[in-house]
Amino acid sequence: MADACVPVIRYEESPEGTAVVLLDQTRLPVEEAELVCADVPALVAAIRSLAVRGAPVLGIAGGYGVALAAALGSDVVEAAEQLAHARPTAVNLAYGARRVEAAYREAAGGGAAHAAARALAAARALHREDAEASERMAGHGRELLAGLVPDGGLRILTHCNTGRLVSGGEGTALAVVKAVHRAGGLRRLWVGETRPLLQGSRLTAYEAAEAGMAYSVLADGAAGSLFAAGEVDAVLVGADRIAADGSVANKVGTYPLAVLASHHGVPFVVVAPVTTIDPETERGSGIEVEQRAAHEVTVGPGAGPGRGPAGAGGGPALAPVGAHAYNPAFDVTPSALVTAVVTDEGTASPVTAAGIVELCSTSRKRASRLANGMMKT
Repeated sequence: MADACVPVIRYEESPEGTAVVLLDQTRLPVEEAELVCADVPALVAAIRSLAVRGAPVLGIAGGYGVALAAALGSDVVEAAEQLAHARPTAVNLAYGARRVEAAYREAAGGGAAHAAARALAAARALHREDAEASERMAGHGRELLAGLVPDGGLRILTHCNTGRLVSGGEGTALAVVKAVHRAGGLRRLWVGETRPLLQGSRLTAYEAAEAGMAYSVLADGAAGSLFAAGEVDAVLVGADRIAADGSVANKVGTYPLAVLASHHGVPFVVVAPVTTIDPETERGSGIEVEQRAAHEVTVGPGAGPGRGPAGAGGGPALAPVGAHAYNPAFDVTPSALVTAVVTDEGTASPVTAAGIVELCSTSRKRASRLANGMMKT
């Protein structure tokens, strides 16, 4: 079982050198191993291989990556560009990289060492703020569920991984589940296996076991029969990007769950920090969906302890050699199928463009108050 004290991401300054150190998620749940990224190209490779993944923590990784470039005397602008485009769908990655780049630029007049220190301070602030946002989302989400399903004894279905492995805190959707569990209100967590990389069965089940939850791994294709049997009270998922119209990009397989939930009258709730909202993308159709390699579907993981399923080969063939595969990392769920979007700044329900604008406005007002010293983070 994992030690909850093992950090998912940390910035290390030691006599051996400066690095961003990750808990390598491709090796879970078999083995906990840290991956040391001593430069930006190594961090970009880790992001692309899914050694670190999940919208909020990708923002933190982007921020620390820019701080690392500054500390090493590398081209900070180029580093921010590389990080921002390492994965195209998750908006938090670019947000974190650009925010720390801006802090560096603002301090550049004071010299390279001063600017690097400011960049690291901005990255650490981003990390801390994400942990605080996670706590607020858990509270908002638990309150929402109490109103939607007042009888308690919740059977919640979740998809992909949205817990501490994707966050500076306890996560997004899984943070809500943990809050319900601690209050004694969770009857069963249904964990969608989440093809093709099994991020539900490998990672969410791992976290559920850590927390002592009653959980079952669900074959993705079995979700329909579970709804039909009346075994789901609510669906909670995260998001990698939310468009201005409320459409939600999340791990592939989310959209079919939303359709099933709508058909069966089950609440479908998205939990994400307000930084995951992208007001520049007007509609869900404008979200770029990352396409991943065919081998993630057609070839199994290689043999050996801790060998994660993100590897490029070495395992058993799951399809004929040369088979083509359609392997999008995400799909997009229209706002009409979303019961509520829960953020650290509040909840939008029903999910409309006006409601999304209001969440963003609340966030901007809060940021303004923080900047004026009226509040503390």
